[in-house]
Amino acid sequence: MSAVKLVPAPALAGILYMLMAGLFFSILDTTAKYVVASVTLVMMLSIRFLMQALVSTLVLLPLHGRALFRISQPRLQLLRGTLLAASTVMAVSGLKLMPIGEFTAIVMVTPMLVTVLAVTVFKQAIAPMQWLFVTGGLAGTLMIIRLGEQSLGWGALLAIGCLVSNSFFQLLTSHLGRHDSAASTHFFSVWFCAVLAAIALPLGWQALDSPKLWGLMLLMGFMGAAGHFVLTQAYQHAPTVVLMPFMYGHIGFAVLGGWLVFDHIP
Repeated sequence: MSAVKLVPAPALAGILYMLMAGLFFSILDTTAKYVVASVTLVMMLSIRFLMQALVSTLVLLPLHGRALFRISQPRLQLLRGTLLAASTVMAVSGLKLMPIGEFTAIVMVTPMLVTVLAVTVFKQAIAPMQWLFVTGGLAGTLMIIRLGEQSLGWGALLAIGCLVSNSFFQLLTSHLGRHDSAASTHFFSVWFCAVLAAIALPLGWQALDSPKLWGLMLLMGFMGAAGHFVLTQAYQHAPTVVLMPFMYGHIGFAVLGGWLVFDHIP
């Protein structure tokens, strides 16, 4: 029996989008860990979200026009934006304290938590093979997580906070995918974070004469825009329980980034 018969074509597209999101977010996280060593957290996130919002607008507005501004669940969209802002702050703060592979491994307990919540709260059906994939990924994740002193510090607590907020963020993204377009959901969340970032920017502004760091912050904006857009596309094409096992691909990309940039292997 072919893979196409086992998994419908739309679900295969959703899986591909989820893997692409993992790659883009890993590039984003690796870059953020490098930049935050030299730039204030507020300034880095402000430039990242403002660039992400501008890129998203330039790409999506010509394609969707006024439809881009139509949302049917404004309160949930606001909650999604809040979760995105919270998880981003905790992620970058944690990456400053922990190696990227170990931090990502803790956060990537998300697929198991999201799967359990999707089944119990949203009553999504899940096949035994999908449970096997999620559990197998969780086992690999636990092998990466070290129980040393560093893993039990503030970095791990931030990773756990990011895990919780990210899990609810993923569930909301899946739920909103049945009501609003992926473009509108992405557009609303990124501009919500960009407005918060613009308000906070004066508190963390610093003079910066490094073209390299400016370029890396702009790269973060591009990767954030691409990653979040393909993530919302993934939930438009496949249910949560199908996508969750493939979220573990983020760990592999993160470990590769940590090795290439920071010469660290978990």
